[in-house]
Amino acid sequence: MNWLSQLRRADASSGVVLVVVCAAVVLASLDLFIVNVALPDMAEDFGAPGLAELSWVLNGYAIVYAALLLLFGRMAERRRRDLGFLVGVLVFTAASAACAAATSLEALVVFRLVQAAGAALLTPTSLSLILVTTEPSRRPSAVRIWTAVGGAAAALGPVVGGLLVSASWRWVFLVNVPIGLAALVVGWRRLPRVAGHEVPHPDALGAALGTGGIAALTLGLVKAEDWGWASGATIGVLAVAVAALVLFVLHTVRAQNPLVDPALFRGRPFRGAGIAMILFSMAFGAMLLAAVLWAQTAWGWSALQTGLAIAPGPLMVPLFGVLLAGRLIARYGPGVVAGVGTAVFGLGLAWFALEIEIEPDYVGAMLPGMLATGIGVGLTLPTLMATAAGSLPPHAFATGSAVVNTLRQVGLAIGVAILVAILGTQPDLSAFQQGWWVLAGLSWVASLAAFTLLGHTRARSSTTTDRGSVAA
Repeated sequence: MNWLSQLRRADASSGVVLVVVCAAVVLASLDLFIVNVALPDMAEDFGAPGLAELSWVLNGYAIVYAALLLLFGRMAERRRRDLGFLVGVLVFTAASAACAAATSLEALVVFRLVQAAGAALLTPTSLSLILVTTEPSRRPSAVRIWTAVGGAAAALGPVVGGLLVSASWRWVFLVNVPIGLAALVVGWRRLPRVAGHEVPHPDALGAALGTGGIAALTLGLVKAEDWGWASGATIGVLAVAVAALVLFVLHTVRAQNPLVDPALFRGRPFRGAGIAMILFSMAFGAMLLAAVLWAQTAWGWSALQTGLAIAPGPLMVPLFGVLLAGRLIARYGPGVVAGVGTAVFGLGLAWFALEIEIEPDYVGAMLPGMLATGIGVGLTLPTLMATAAGSLPPHAFATGSAVVNTLRQVGLAIGVAILVAILGTQPDLSAFQQGWWVLAGLSWVASLAAFTLLGHTRARSSTTTDRGSVAA
């Protein structure tokens, strides 16, 4: 093992850490939406299975990713964060290669579940690495970059997917492999050794209730349209989810070693950012789906045309999230920036509802809405994530970031379920307009929550450091 030790030359540069973890987070975020446009080609390759079977390629990933974030975030607190991150990247990359080589739909779904498990491990450990290795004064900026990159990658999913599917749907997964391998090599050589904390193992009951409740909730939401909202399966799964999550909250309040420390939610910044995050994520996830569905079904555009049409929105995310949001937060505070961002996002959705018609009109109808929603994402997501992360104590970096990301994933699932229920089985322009107005309303409720709950929160960085956790 001496040669491995010699290869491992850790460099604690926060810039190197940020580059490596952002590369990996791009993979996890991209895969939330990149597969959507590849489903028709997959169906053709696998003998034209029904939409219900194909949907598990998307839904299985979403369910496992959301369900395991909390558990893996808590487990990561005990162990070396750098190794946890690298294991997550390794699992994700290997599963991506297996997805590309899958010879049946069943195998593809299984490999997607493994892929999601890797993403659930690398996401909280990546943010924890940034928080630990970055100076307190620079943490908000680093978190905004991390979030903006992830948000842009998620929004660019249909764009990249449209480009890759023109060659083969397998490239949707193969593209992850070189990026993942590069992150592994550079990460192994350059990531600093970040020791874990001497904290108890997560209690089995809390882990089972939290993980099971989130999995059941996500399952019920993403499959409700297939099963029927009034069906016994949907009602039963959602009832199990509600019961498990209620018991999880009660257990968390009373347990000596809860999976999630209730003290995290006592702080106004973390609580406010979490509430605004879940509301905004509902609108964000559904907006992307609505744009893809409308362009491909109503206007008859190809996957490539649809992806290119959506591209201007995601391009606004790093521009506003990295270059502008920090200055605005320093002057006006995160509540104002997130409140304005969610309001602008809602205006973009209202534009869709008012201007889009059956006759294709990209420049006059779709482009202004895409730009507005992209600006809204750039101002909102990085601000909320930086606000929540900045309020975390060092011992809860991984768990706290997992909580916020779980809220975001659950919000995405709820938003998509709401949109699908509104559109129905044969959506027309009226159904889409109703959906866009509902999503705009959700955005404006999120704006109100940001102004109300974060309006008095000033931008600040953590004044504490994680002493002793970075070992050369």
